[in-house]
Amino acid sequence: MNTKTSFFGSPRRIVLACMAPAAAFFCAFWLLPVVRLITLPAEQGWSTYFVVLTDPRYIESMVNTVVLSLLVTLATLGIGAAVGIYLARRRFRGRQILLSLLTLPLAFPGVIVGFFVILLGGRQGLVADLTNALGMGRITFAYGALGLFLAYLYFSLPRAVATYTAAAEAMDMQLEEAARALGASKLQITRDVWLPQLAPTTIACGAIVFATAMGAFGTAFTLASKFEVVPITIYNEFTNYANFALAASLSISLGLITWAVLFVARILGGYSPAR
Repeated sequence: MNTKTSFFGSPRRIVLACMAPAAAFFCAFWLLPVVRLITLPAEQGWSTYFVVLTDPRYIESMVNTVVLSLLVTLATLGIGAAVGIYLARRRFRGRQILLSLLTLPLAFPGVIVGFFVILLGGRQGLVADLTNALGMGRITFAYGALGLFLAYLYFSLPRAVATYTAAAEAMDMQLEEAARALGASKLQITRDVWLPQLAPTTIACGAIVFATAMGAFGTAFTLASKFEVVPITIYNEFTNYANFALAASLSISLGLITWAVLFVARILGGYSPAR
């Protein structure tokens, strides 16, 4: 028997040979950096891991990030569900064009989205020009919590609209027709028919929007001059102060919170009372 043929003729060895490049790539570009990230804070003492729980500045930054992400998630789900369901149930001229326009922001990076908000509510923006013309001075909102909220919402809505439109189009209409035949009101149909069918979409979309808002950097870098969030705090620590251990600690905290939300969403999304 040919030795070369024997080696590659083994299915198990073929699988191992095919997995080797993927395993090397995984170790080099994911596993090793993550291990280094986790061990780095220990170089300045174990207390560095808990700095986000002890230092008021980092606590405020984390609270700002979590609260902002939650508000953006709730607003995105509410508006996205309403628009998505409407588009799924209505057929009118220009519907595809409207849907394309609503999803256009998917093509823009976070920096461009932040620039849009500055054009609207920045020092030289439209709102400032209008308020100045009315004798109220140049009123701005782009560089604080409101500006970040609007930018994150603008960035997240297209995903929610597209997701809810697809989910609403796939809903079982027979259930709704049966509910109407039994005399159910619109509120009862929404509660007993729509919400259960859209629950997996809501959970999955909400988790993605929350995770995206937690880690958004480009938009925050453009706008967060009066409202600090964790990605900007991390950037300042390793860029301006060369404090890599502290930046790693904050990164771990941010990652753990985001991972926990995604993990809970996965559990809730896979739960079915009928099982």
